[in-house]
Amino acid sequence: MSLALPVLAEPALFELQIRDHLFHPSVLYVPAGEKIKLLVLNQDPSPEEFESFSLNREKVILGNSKATLFIGPLQPGQYHFFGEYNSDSAQGVLIALPEEQWQQRRADNAN
Repeated sequence: MSLALPVLAEPALFELQIRDHLFHPSVLYVPAGEKIKLLVLNQDPSPEEFESFSLNREKVILGNSKATLFIGPLQPGQYHFFGEYNSDSAQGVLIALPEEQWQQRRADNAN
């Protein structure tokens, strides 16, 4: 007797960089309804705290290091994030797109 185990797909990986106390990109598009893996690379020598009330996440990322956050699944919409230590400059928004808009964006970027 063999048991079939469900195959769990690895969450899609998205990258966010911190450079000169700014997030790059400052607008990050992701698919709604899916869990995602967000890799935050702090390229500054000083630490920064990724903070988002709407995503319910906060994580200190030491200078010249990285952190991974798992987010979602998210409803379609906009989710603001900022750098706690440089909140005047380190601002961004994650936009979760519905399936059709996400597929269209991927197709447009592939061309």
